[in-house]
Amino acid sequence: MLSQRHTDIVKSTVPLLEEAGPAVTDHFYRRMFSHNPELKHIFNQSNQHSGRQQFALFSAIAAYAKHLDTPQVLAEMVDRIANKHTSLNIRSEHYPIVGQHLIATLQELLPEQFTAEVQQAWELAYQQLADIFIRREGEIYLASSSSAGGWSGGREFVLTAKRPESELVSSFVFVPQDRGAVAAYKPGQYIGIEVQPEGCEFRQIRQYSLSSAALAGQYQISVKREMNGRPGVVSNYLHDDLAVGDRVVLYPPVGDFYLHPGEQPLVLISAGVGVTPMQAILEHVCQQQPGREVHFLHACENPQQHSFAARQHNIKKDMNLSLHYWYRQPVTQEQPEGSCYSGLMDIAEVADLPRQQGEFYICGPVPFMSVIRQQLLAAGVTAERIHYEVFGPHQGL
Repeated sequence: MLSQRHTDIVKSTVPLLEEAGPAVTDHFYRRMFSHNPELKHIFNQSNQHSGRQQFALFSAIAAYAKHLDTPQVLAEMVDRIANKHTSLNIRSEHYPIVGQHLIATLQELLPEQFTAEVQQAWELAYQQLADIFIRREGEIYLASSSSAGGWSGGREFVLTAKRPESELVSSFVFVPQDRGAVAAYKPGQYIGIEVQPEGCEFRQIRQYSLSSAALAGQYQISVKREMNGRPGVVSNYLHDDLAVGDRVVLYPPVGDFYLHPGEQPLVLISAGVGVTPMQAILEHVCQQQPGREVHFLHACENPQQHSFAARQHNIKKDMNLSLHYWYRQPVTQEQPEGSCYSGLMDIAEVADLPRQQGEFYICGPVPFMSVIRQQLLAAGVTAERIHYEVFGPHQGL
């Protein structure tokens, strides 16, 4: 059991961790994959190359060590990570492997400071953290498997439709291979998809937001073709190689970012492919609460990269909706209907936003969300009314 002495020891090592930085988690992942290469079937290797996974893990470890005696402070972070874990089918048996390599990493990088007493304290602290995640993930797995149409682990689905939504984004519609029912989801949540593109040694799992209101017996995701830096292995496979009739493995819908019940005015703010969960929320509200006041704000490079523009305009006819679009590049063709602005999104340009009573949802690149969050706070929107989703490893704003 973790004593106060153990807690104090672990917290005393936080400066050492911060001095070492993400080098700790970089060493950890290289060590773990060399000893347990089968875990490459689970972990996103693109995030490994970009450093995002290492940074996210380091941030989580440092935060946990600082709040070892008050883990409830980290409840939101734990819930967000636990949802990601279940979409990767991470199970309790994986935690001892991770713990073994984490302790070995600290031993190898901090040999003088990592005494037997420090090692014992970290082993107990890690087990406490593992128990927290295993318990929360167990609850999510149980909820997924026990719901109508739900399941646990991977399930085969068939691609039944594939259509472009913009220059870079296409939608993919899947139905179960067994033609059975599928689990309901909350608008804003995502689903895990597992594929193995030709030439890939390991299976690849990615998470994509469900991009429509609930569809009977099927799921829709909308995926951006990633071309910048390292081309997206899975996104390009889906765009170029996956054909109607092909099979994939899907994991049940999860996610702690979703539309919460209520009747307050709603403000949906997105950039780029961050529009996908917002589109699901918008369609859901159109079906269930057409009289609810909704403001839809979206930013992208140009109209050609504006996903769902025609659909958003059609929805506007059936609900209390205002549309505001920002295009970073000069517009040389007809613009979608709605208020259009040039350059980067600036909340101050929209005079009628419900700043005092609205609920605000943000999704897009992390720098974009950070800027928009600061704009909202400066405009008087309280932090508890700002909800956001990060694509990829957990990050705070």
